[in-house]
Amino acid sequence: MLSKLQVYSDKYVWTLHSRFKMKYYGVSESRVKRIIRFPSRYEEGIVPDTVAVMQPAGTKKYSEIWVMYKLVDYRQRANSKSKILNSKQQLKIITVWRYPGVSPKRDPIPKEVLEEIKELIY
Repeated sequence: MLSKLQVYSDKYVWTLHSRFKMKYYGVSESRVKRIIRFPSRYEEGIVPDTVAVMQPAGTKKYSEIWVMYKLVDYRQRANSKSKILNSKQQLKIITVWRYPGVSPKRDPIPKEVLEEIKELIY
């Protein structure tokens, strides 16, 4: 049974909050995926165990689009009492926002974590 607060796909789990923010800021699903695949900057998210990635918005680079996500394990079951059919990692998109201007740099992500994320994306 699908949760009312999440939308599932092969590699991504979209929270309802992220869908609302995408609509509010006018950011498409494909743009969010592109930001995750080719970010200009990686940082640790405010929420524990999350990653925040950014790309400049537009050609003048006076605003930024940010995406916060985390790696989650998704286990598919036939029913609640049966064995796990398969288990895989997905990216859970938590939120999307536009930052007006250029944000200050914060904590970068360790290279080991970045390599694990890149394996999942590609």
